[in-house]
Amino acid sequence: MEWGFKRHLDVYAGCQRYADEAGWDCAIHPAPERALAPRGRAVAFDGVIARATPALAAAAGKAGVPVVNVWLNSPAGGLPSVFPDFEASGAMAAEHLLARGFRQFGYLGYTRDIDSRQQLAGFRRAIRAAGYTCASHRFSRGDLGGKASGWEQFASALGAWIDSWHPPIGVFVANDLYCRYLIDVCRAKGLHVSQQVAIVGTMNEQIICESPPPTLTSIDLGFDQIGYRAAAMLDRLMGGGQPPAEPELVPPAELVPRQSTDVYAAADPVVARALRFIAEGSGGRMKVPDVAAAAGVNRRTLERRFRDALGRTIADEIARLRIERAKRRMVETDAPIKDVALDAGFRCADHFYKVFSRLEGMPPTEYRAEHQKAFPKRVGVGG
Repeated sequence: MEWGFKRHLDVYAGCQRYADEAGWDCAIHPAPERALAPRGRAVAFDGVIARATPALAAAAGKAGVPVVNVWLNSPAGGLPSVFPDFEASGAMAAEHLLARGFRQFGYLGYTRDIDSRQQLAGFRRAIRAAGYTCASHRFSRGDLGGKASGWEQFASALGAWIDSWHPPIGVFVANDLYCRYLIDVCRAKGLHVSQQVAIVGTMNEQIICESPPPTLTSIDLGFDQIGYRAAAMLDRLMGGGQPPAEPELVPPAELVPRQSTDVYAAADPVVARALRFIAEGSGGRMKVPDVAAAAGVNRRTLERRFRDALGRTIADEIARLRIERAKRRMVETDAPIKDVALDAGFRCADHFYKVFSRLEGMPPTEYRAEHQKAFPKRVGVGG
């Protein structure tokens, strides 16, 4: 909590929301493993939600107190856990950059961290599925640590990686703060963000994202939901429930677009105009002739240039963006599928079902069941 990061405060807020509903008495404790030492016949807590350390896991096990871990990179393995779905955040970043027409991609992240490894896997999988490749640059955050020599080595290695690019390029970054470092080095090399380098960050730390220009597009991983779900899991464990066999993964809440990706990267300016028109109007009843008119060419010419530039049809791009819009609404709301379909620009629910099943390999109802991220009901209140 003392670090002041939004992600840590959001986990706390989600825990506290559940605690308020459940009527729990909660305390923030900097060293819960010490507080778990028995005093007489009582222990300090009935349960703990924590960025769990091995010391905490050992103390809790000895005291018979359940612990739910919310720290993916924790060295204490085997605990019941709730984590962000970092692979899904990688796929979300890839979809955003692909929708803006990028064909060159990079990932900047940590060498040893599990979250960074999972992010890169999701990002790279989505990029490869679209027929492209992704370069990566990994570093150890411990190498910085306030040391001037560490910073100089980091900036030098980052500059060498940038020199290997062939802009325009879309880059996904493991942490918003490192987006700022990346922007500074890009500027020193004369590269423009977002026209030559589009950047997507992670965590949506608003103070970092919203100033100075360019503002940062970033993925909000939904840490408030992680806190709430961790509390729900702890409630079940304190009630005698069995710990889950696998960690519970929470899908990212949203990608917040800002200036760092405010570009449509097609070398062909006509195709770039078409991409912008499609992205801005994909929720309406758009047709291919509408796109051609907005791009200022006839339909046949645009179809040919679109295929040459992106390797897909205009209709495919319209359908893809509509499906992405629908997917977001399905996991973020409980709106009926019919309403989701109409909001995304499909003429009817049947058409939506057919297109969604063809592109995603499963019907929308199955996708929603797998990815629904509404808050779980509190134990004892409807299940």
